[in-house]
Amino acid sequence: QVQLVESGGGLVQAGGSLRLSCAASGRIFSINDMGWYRQAPGKQRELVATITSGGRANYADSVKGRFTISRDNAKNTVYLQMNSLKPEDTAVYYCNADLQSWVVAPTLPGTRANYWGQGTQVTVSS
Repeated sequence: QVQLVESGGGLVQAGGSLRLSCAASGRIFSINDMGWYRQAPGKQRELVATITSGGRANYADSVKGRFTISRDNAKNTVYLQMNSLKPEDTAVYYCNADLQSWVVAPTLPGTRANYWGQGTQVTVSS
């Protein structure tokens, strides 16, 4: 019904930049908050940044000043611009969306649920 597809991960040297994208598709009625989370090997998944439908952003302390989250509501897409990357930023990055899908018709709201993408690997070498 609903899919989140991430892209933009890869290998980069410390100090470099990457831009992640996540496009939501399917039976979407509306999208509330969108965000990025990450999980490093042997660690729990943690919040990186979130953004409301109105554009208000929230960041983890560890990425403030280096990462910027943004979204294009017309494209149902959220972005994460990552600058000044550090080896400790190495992780699988997951897109998340709190959204309402539709079941009967595109103009009628259906179920509200939380959706995750499949994840994209970001590796920062020292």
